[in-house]
Amino acid sequence: MIENKTNDNSKQKIIAVATKLFAQKGFDGVSIRDICKQADINISMISYYFGGKKELYHSITETIIEKQTEYAKAFIDFDIQLNKLSKKEKIDMLCKITDKAVDFFYSTVSDDLMLFLLKEQQNPNAQLNSPTINFVKKLIASIIGKKENDMETVLKTIFLISQISSPRIFMFIHLGQQEQKSYTKKYIQIIKDNLKKYIKEMF
Repeated sequence: MIENKTNDNSKQKIIAVATKLFAQKGFDGVSIRDICKQADINISMISYYFGGKKELYHSITETIIEKQTEYAKAFIDFDIQLNKLSKKEKIDMLCKITDKAVDFFYSTVSDDLMLFLLKEQQNPNAQLNSPTINFVKKLIASIIGKKENDMETVLKTIFLISQISSPRIFMFIHLGQQEQKSYTKKYIQIIKDNLKKYIKEMF
């Protein structure tokens, strides 16, 4: 039991260090040796846990998506039949999801991970397949009566998600780390209230 816990701690330490380095320098700017040196681990541990640098890189996105999905399962029924719900029920559901998403993004996603995800979004080969975001897109499509791959559905989904993340990103980039850490419950609530207004105006 203790050995498993130690192994898990080592794996999480590697992921944390790799996330920071990849966020700062990008995939090509970081070597396995760099990660091992900063994490203070033997280079063989990367192969043991991940296989190689590419697999380690992908495991970072997989880990955050897994955490996001497990978190979302507490308030999203991914198998729900949306066609049986009224438009108001769907909008209320979307408001609840975005409200919870704010909590997740501002309490679970570290600065390093946020920067990593921003870089990954610029990667033309990025494969961020999030069940939660896919459900939000499906929900929006159902609300507006469009298909999930319709451009209006896609754009509304992108715009909504950006409303969740953009305040923190702006604070981080333009005001520095110390300023963006000054978010209090009051500021979080303002973001949530603005999201509800945005959703009601959008639909």
